Amino acid sequence: LEQLEESGGGSVQAGGSLRLSCAISGDSRGYCLGWFRQAPEKEREGIAAIENGLTIRYAESLKGRFTISKDNAKNTLYLEMTSLKPEDTAMYYCAADLRWCTEVAGLLPSRPVSYKQWGQGTQVTVSS
Repeated sequence: LEQLEESGGGSVQAGGSLRLSCAISGDSRGYCLGWFRQAPEKEREGIAAIENGLTIRYAESLKGRFTISKDNAKNTLYLEMTSLKPEDTAMYYCAADLRWCTEVAGLLPSRPVSYKQWGQGTQVTVSS
């Protein structure tokens, strides 16, 4: 892919919601597309991923509050976040890889985030 560009981050109070967008440049068919986040001094954490535009996977700890979706007409990936908590504060990245999501998305134990491509990130800050 040529480029991944995130937007939509910001500062919200606990309990609030945000929707992140990722504009994808290039043909994204066949890619694992997903979101991961990284807080200062912490490991990258996989959030959710879409495989072949159909199969959706979530980190168990975030399922129910975060929803991933893709608008194929706009070639844009979204992450809807609700009931935000201060511990959700992090830089959020949109990412892509031609390998299986189970391998790169960081959603399974002992399989860390290892996408080969990601955007510049968008900051999400949740205050209590």
